[in-house]
Amino acid sequence: MLKSNSSSSSRIWLPAAIVLALFIFAPSYISAYRMELLTIFLANVVLAQSYRLMTTTGDWTLCHYILMGMGAYLTAILAKFYGVPFYLSIPLAAVGTVGVSFLMALPLSRTIGFAFFIGSFALGEFVRHVWEKMHFPFGGSRGLSSIPRPEIGQPGDWYFVDFNNYLDITNFYYLTLVFTVLALVLLYRLDTSRFGNVWKSIYADSELCESIGINVTRYRILIFCVAGFFASVAGSMLAYTWGAIDPDNFGMIEMVYLIIWVVVGGVKTYWGPLIGVFSMSLIFELTRPFDEYRPLIFGVILITSLVFMPGGLEVLIPRTTQFFKDLFGAKEVS
Repeated sequence: MLKSNSSSSSRIWLPAAIVLALFIFAPSYISAYRMELLTIFLANVVLAQSYRLMTTTGDWTLCHYILMGMGAYLTAILAKFYGVPFYLSIPLAAVGTVGVSFLMALPLSRTIGFAFFIGSFALGEFVRHVWEKMHFPFGGSRGLSSIPRPEIGQPGDWYFVDFNNYLDITNFYYLTLVFTVLALVLLYRLDTSRFGNVWKSIYADSELCESIGINVTRYRILIFCVAGFFASVAGSMLAYTWGAIDPDNFGMIEMVYLIIWVVVGGVKTYWGPLIGVFSMSLIFELTRPFDEYRPLIFGVILITSLVFMPGGLEVLIPRTTQFFKDLFGAKEVS
């Protein structure tokens, strides 16, 4: 039994370690532009994984990108107007986003299914319009610009690290990678924890959960807030990467892209959204010459995935593994 558990663990973490090594050594082989794209990709990975956590209760929202935007705005305000260092602005912004998530989750917890879906869209649009109308502190429709990049220490200190060089973003890339790894590890632990099991049980049969004493409403509010926390971290990373944000950065089109990432990748396992973000980000870059046809291309991909692969790309992993097992097993028998 111990051998089986050890083997299962190695099958999971060995590929993860290889991928992490590739990301660590990537700056040695790619340009600054590609590194910036990779930095945005890391933020999107955290966002998609946090959204997948939200779906484990069966609740699909249309405001997750707004929670990401809230983290980005709060980080920008703290850094730009108050000079708060990044190691304080990111957690403070996450706590503030959790507060907003809680206020949004209270009415949404009284709804399920389609009503929850549409209600989340309405609340998200309300928050986005607040950003557009309030010139202080959100900057109105123009948003906020000149967001200072993070730094550690002061110039002259032996431990000083400057992340402000836009021509060489290697230091900032590694900072983003550290936050991404920490977020993914925490999300994995949550997914496999007692809370994760309860959230999945609610999706399987919420009435049965209520009958055995589980407060379904409380757990649904909790997962909304937890998902908002990690979405905020992703938003903070984007705010520092871009150096400027506005309400259009967190609109409905971006939310649709997030849903496509998660649906195409799959939500049954932890690894599905990672596969979805990688594959769709690659397609996004390859279709840049056909920008006006991109919504059509992504729509076709989404429909094709739902029709021919409803479980997402993640179902290819066990199928491929089983295929090779059968193939090599047949050879050994022969």
